[in-house]
Amino acid sequence: MYGKISSTSNLLGSYKMMDVALRYSKFVPRVYNLAKSLGFTPGKIMPSRAFCSDESQGYPVILIAKHFGAFPFNHGLVGGMISTDRHGPHAHHGKDLVIIHASHVGYDPHSGKFGVYRRLQTEGTTETTSCGKICGTLDWYQNEYHFAQNNILLTKNDGNYQVLIDNLLLHNDRSQGLMLNLEQLVEQNSQDKIIAIKSLSTSKVFPLANDILEKIRKNNQAEPLEEGETKAIGNNLTPDLFYFKRQSDDHMDRNLITAMPYIVTDKHPALKAAQVNTQVEFDHAFRSVIQEPEYQGKKVLFISGLNVDISPEKGQIFPLTKFIPWAAYHQTTDGKHETWEQAELYERLKAQPYDNPDQVNLENAIKDMEELQEIVLPF
Repeated sequence: MYGKISSTSNLLGSYKMMDVALRYSKFVPRVYNLAKSLGFTPGKIMPSRAFCSDESQGYPVILIAKHFGAFPFNHGLVGGMISTDRHGPHAHHGKDLVIIHASHVGYDPHSGKFGVYRRLQTEGTTETTSCGKICGTLDWYQNEYHFAQNNILLTKNDGNYQVLIDNLLLHNDRSQGLMLNLEQLVEQNSQDKIIAIKSLSTSKVFPLANDILEKIRKNNQAEPLEEGETKAIGNNLTPDLFYFKRQSDDHMDRNLITAMPYIVTDKHPALKAAQVNTQVEFDHAFRSVIQEPEYQGKKVLFISGLNVDISPEKGQIFPLTKFIPWAAYHQTTDGKHETWEQAELYERLKAQPYDNPDQVNLENAIKDMEELQEIVLPF
C-alpha cells in the first residue's frame, strides 16, 4: 500500500525550470569540460546515457558521442529510468566514468502543450504522446481524478454549503483507486466525527468543511454557489484532498504514485510527471552508484535532469532539445564524494566554456572508417 508524503509539494517546488534550461548543444560540451576540470582524462572517459528508448533522444546521444569521442554506454530503460544493474559493465568500459540521466517530455511550441511530440517518420508527421511511457501511466490516474471531479458535488441549501459524494469514493478500503481525505473535505461534528446529513441512492451528503469553503471563496473571489444550486467540485478538488492506491508492480507507478495528486492537478501533467520521475530516479540511483563495488577507486560524475524535446519544425531532422538539470553526484578515486543540488550544478555547468577542442568531427570519422582497408572475417 502506498501512503501520502507530506513533503511532496516542497520537493516538487524545489525543482526550478525556466531559468536553468540549457540547449543540448551547449550543455554536453560543458559537461565534458566540467569532467576535465575535475581531473577526468580526455580520451579515457566512458560516457553513459540513461535515457528513454524514444527516437527523440537520439540527438542528445549524437552530441555525447561528438564531444566525448565515444558512443555512450546505455544505462537507460523505457520512460527514462536507470538500469542500476548495468553499473558494473559500465565501470569496465572506461578509466573515468560519466553518467547523464534524464526523463523526457515533448513540447509543442505552437500550442504550448507539454507531453506531445511531432513524429517526422509517421504518415502525416503525426503528433503523439511523449514520453509515451509516462503519459500511458498517467491515463489511469487522470481517469480516476476526472471521475472524482464530476462525482463530488457542491450544493447550497438554506444557506448551508454541503458536499455530495459518490458512494464509491467513500470506500477507502478499496484495493485501488482515488481515496479521499474526508477529514479535510467534510466538516466534523463536535465529537470530531464525520456524520452524513442524508443518504441518497448512490451518494451521501455531508456538511462542507469551512476551510474548503473559504479556499473556494478566495479562489473564485465570490460566493461559489447560489441558493439551491449544485455543481461538480471540478478543479476545487485539490491535491490535499485525496491520494491514490494502485495494485501495480510497474516501476513507473512506484515512482509517481505518491506525487500523483500534484501531477494530475498540474497545468502540465506530463511535464510534472517527468520532473518527478527524474527526482525519484536520481535519489534511487545515486545510492546504488555509491554502493557499486566496480565504481570504487574510479572517478565518477553522475548528472541527472530533464530532457525537453521541442518538436522539430519543417526542414528540421532533430528536436531542439533542452536539458533542465536537477542534481549531480561526484566521486574521486580515493572514495570522497559529494552531491550537488540544482543551483550548484547549474552554476558549475555555466562556469564551463562550451567550446570543446577535443570534440570529434563525426562526418570525417565516418569517412575515415569507409576508406580503411576492409578486414575479411574468418568465416
